[in-house]
Amino acid sequence: MNKKEWGILIALVAVFLFAYFVNFNAERVQTAIMEAFLMLQWYARNHTLGCVVPAMFIAGAIATFLSKEGVLRHLGPQARKIEAYSVASVAGTVLAVCSCSVLPMFAGIYRVGAGLGPAAAFLYSGPAINVMAIFLTARVLGFDLGVARVVGAVVFAVVIGLLMALIFRREEEHRIRAMMALPPSPPSRRRLWQNAVFLASMILFLVFSDWSDPSRTAVELRPNTPVTLMDGTKERLTSEELNVAVLLETTTAYRFQLEEPAGRFAKGVKINVEKQYVVEKRQDTPPGYEWAAWIYPRRWYAAGAFLLLTVIMAFSWFEKPELKAWMGETWSFSKQIIPLLFIGVFVTGFVASLLPEKAVAALVGGDGLRANLVASVIGAAWYFATLTEIPILEALIGLGMGKGPALSLLLAGPALSLPSIAVIYSVWGLKKTAVFTTVVVVMSAVAGMIFGALFA
Repeated sequence: MNKKEWGILIALVAVFLFAYFVNFNAERVQTAIMEAFLMLQWYARNHTLGCVVPAMFIAGAIATFLSKEGVLRHLGPQARKIEAYSVASVAGTVLAVCSCSVLPMFAGIYRVGAGLGPAAAFLYSGPAINVMAIFLTARVLGFDLGVARVVGAVVFAVVIGLLMALIFRREEEHRIRAMMALPPSPPSRRRLWQNAVFLASMILFLVFSDWSDPSRTAVELRPNTPVTLMDGTKERLTSEELNVAVLLETTTAYRFQLEEPAGRFAKGVKINVEKQYVVEKRQDTPPGYEWAAWIYPRRWYAAGAFLLLTVIMAFSWFEKPELKAWMGETWSFSKQIIPLLFIGVFVTGFVASLLPEKAVAALVGGDGLRANLVASVIGAAWYFATLTEIPILEALIGLGMGKGPALSLLLAGPALSLPSIAVIYSVWGLKKTAVFTTVVVVMSAVAGMIFGALFA
């Protein structure tokens, strides 16, 4: 059997074992299943149309309109390493999007001919070097963690890329020789600047459509609002004014994390509130982030302008066969990636519900090897939407998480998650995915140990 068939066999066996042994009558399992569906709904409502779908079109455009000669020249194994890794390792400062947007673009540049090293550096740096997230990390979790996060992310991107290129250099040589043997790309009907502007317009649409709100939220509730805690306990909340982080929104409810004590509930507690009890929501913007908060409610105007510009350029500069080829590549990426993202998000919601925060915090206290390794593994498995890792970490630190494990999670979390690992596997196969994941986890744990020893 080939690799794809082995993957299908493993998935079928896993589903069979799950269905055969799990006690679906257990309340904890039923809660976890409901959490999985809520997570999937949140992902569909908040990330699919404004984030994943535009990324698929960008990946299709990269595969269709960028010549393999140009990609090989700037990002291939024979490209100047300083140029290739510099571009790949700082991509996140430009993109400012989460991993589910970076994954299709990574698949696109790798398919066209980018070297394994620069592709790995881009894959890690894209979601990891998010300027807004880094500054909020410094403000909320401490200046030292913010600086360590940005330095670690840039260094990690380069080192991980170089290690991947070194470990798989023979396979890469065969792949590049096979690509060079392909017929040369037909001459473009457009100038280079036209392709660049077209891709830039789509990327800017993605940046604005996936724009994150840096604000906490001031919420006014009805008197004596019923709330549900994460363990299923139902309470009445006497406080009517709350300062919260919004972690999840579904069609009928919100999941809030308290950023200030409310009644008998401490800071960091998560509560589920039905939307019918929410009277008003207001932005509570931290100083220095007014510009980002101002853009957030207006993001769709900017995104719409770039979408209109993209459509105008597409029908003005491209011929019908080219547009058809673009749609074909976009559909190819969509059917390969989107089902894996949905399945990964569902599994993440199920597993996360079975791991209470207090139990997690007990495993990541202190700054020893076990604490940092556990934090790194958890970061590599959980799915964090942009900026949501900060309030989650804030709560874990309040429960006793060490500073070293916090950095380990911050370095492993943005670039990896169960959904992203599934997608990376579909592009690279088992061996490269396992090495990439292992390198990220181990390097994150080691960095956390060093940071904890120096700054704890």
